[in-house]
Amino acid sequence: MSIKSSINPPVFFSSVICLVALVLIAAVWPQQSQALFNSVQTWLQLKAGWLYVLAVAIFLVFVVFIMLSRYGDIKLGPDHSEPDFSYKTWIAMLFSAGMGIGLMFFGIGEPVMHFLAPPDADPQTMEAAKEALKITFFHWGLHAWAIYAIVALSLAYFSYRHNLPLLPRSALYPLIGNRIYGPIGHCVDTLAVLGTVLGVATSLGFGVAQVNSGLHFLMGDAFPISPAVQVGLICVITLMATASVVSGVNKGIKSLSELNMGLAFLLMMFVLLVGPTVDLLQHFVQNTGAYFSDIVNKTFNLYAYQQKNDWLGGWTLFYWGWWISWSPFVGTFIARVSRGRTIREFLVGVLFVPTGFTFLWMTVFGNSAIDAIMNHGAQYLADAVSSDVSVALFTFFKHLPWSGFLDILGVCLVVTFFVTSSDSGSLVVDNLTSGGDENAPVWQRIFWALLEGVVASVLLLAGGLKALQTASIASAMPFLVVMLLMCIGLFKALKDDRLKLMSVRLHNTSVQYSQTSVPWQKHLEVLVSHPSYKDARQYLDDIAEPALSMVAREFVERGIDTKLQYEQDRVRLLIEELQVQTFVYALRIRSFTLPTLLETGDRHYYRVEVFLEHGGQYYDVMGYTPEQLQADVVTQYEKYLHYLHLSNAEYVSN
Repeated sequence: MSIKSSINPPVFFSSVICLVALVLIAAVWPQQSQALFNSVQTWLQLKAGWLYVLAVAIFLVFVVFIMLSRYGDIKLGPDHSEPDFSYKTWIAMLFSAGMGIGLMFFGIGEPVMHFLAPPDADPQTMEAAKEALKITFFHWGLHAWAIYAIVALSLAYFSYRHNLPLLPRSALYPLIGNRIYGPIGHCVDTLAVLGTVLGVATSLGFGVAQVNSGLHFLMGDAFPISPAVQVGLICVITLMATASVVSGVNKGIKSLSELNMGLAFLLMMFVLLVGPTVDLLQHFVQNTGAYFSDIVNKTFNLYAYQQKNDWLGGWTLFYWGWWISWSPFVGTFIARVSRGRTIREFLVGVLFVPTGFTFLWMTVFGNSAIDAIMNHGAQYLADAVSSDVSVALFTFFKHLPWSGFLDILGVCLVVTFFVTSSDSGSLVVDNLTSGGDENAPVWQRIFWALLEGVVASVLLLAGGLKALQTASIASAMPFLVVMLLMCIGLFKALKDDRLKLMSVRLHNTSVQYSQTSVPWQKHLEVLVSHPSYKDARQYLDDIAEPALSMVAREFVERGIDTKLQYEQDRVRLLIEELQVQTFVYALRIRSFTLPTLLETGDRHYYRVEVFLEHGGQYYDVMGYTPEQLQADVVTQYEKYLHYLHLSNAEYVSN
């Protein structure tokens, strides 16, 4: 495949140019760029902090409303579609890409930091311990996953339900129509690419510090903590990610994600069992209850009366900006692996399953660390967290039995989480810069995987990683506006989709009940038999195709552009109306397995089912006469016109 046919030049080249420019600036002038980006971020926090807080609240309320409403029944794909991955594999992949590495890095660090310096309690008290976990839950809970869910749901819905590219621009289609393929769409996708590459690169750069710390704990001076060692680690992780991304979602990323979840669960259960198990379980229940009881207050708390702008900007607003800047990456990846699920199933999985695991993880590690400091004299752990968060996890392991084994397991888990983040990030960027082509050439995936490693290495050596991280957080503001538009576009499309489904299911007419001279006994014979594939093909050839051809000719004679397509195992009648969606009436042969063996040994029977534009309708027309089949086509077309009428009437009334 040629390069021109595998990339979208406006997005690809503008992204590469912007990335090279930003990296050079941050590498050559690290202090100046850090000061510039800090001033931008500070201004956003002081002047637009209220918008971050309000927008994230809107995102959470919106996804919960969609999940609980009638729109939750709509599938991310045709009505007959089934999920591409098992529930276990799906959860593992979205969790590994979304927050896995963050839990390893901040699972000890954040609860201890809030315990040492809480915003609303005296330091290192019981009240500070309670507040520390409430704040940690708040930053890593439903709000974070709601941000990811907005992007993921919008992309999955418009891609799998409306056959638009799996790109952020597609979510704006209900608002700007075909202009998504112009400069506006290119800008949105380029912004998503920049956020993804910068986020993955800076996290890769900071994360190797934790891997380096872990290896230093294991090997001492034989593995010193130094930039040169960390660059070497980036090279190794990048090569592993490259190998994984080349193998694709179904092999490398899937296997690594399942390995990550298994190792993470093993590590968490070990800490839970060797620690104060009963106390930790009690803490988990109370922490969760405290989170939900205080969620409204914390959601809208801007400290407007106490003026704690430094704390708010350094924690809550920082996290909201970080999650938003990562949302194009995580959202696109989650969307890519979520085809075939209902919206309700999708949102329950994205919101509550990872959040529940995150709460348990933060309780097990956070409360164990706080208990060690408060009750077992582990002041060295507090000092380690205060001086270098990257060593917090391995310092904590010194407090537990089998610390050497835990160090090894921790290093392996950090590395595999990083590899998963890097390869899934490369896969997403490849998708964004190729115009949504999921089968882009391998060289392009390799290019982005290597570029992320190069960016991280250059900035690590030049000391510009912190500047670029700050820049990626500041870039969250324009994408926040895009996400608000996504909510409007998604709601508009879901409302229209629901209207279409209701017009098909509830609008009845006498045509569909038309009588024929076919004896009821003959129809019963079809119902109780188990037709073979030959029977189904004969029905398509002898009955369906001639009947639909006659209907198509009738439409054409009435001035309606109609096409009939007869392909392997299916026949399709299409009517393309100007400015509206195509009417599709298709008949497709489907195979089903019998519960028991027949005498012939054949375990399959076949149905000829109806498929409309939004998917299969689950009813069989085998045995219909040509007149009945033609009446069914006209009935479905009448329902289609009824939907257009209701849609237009609603538009006019609005």
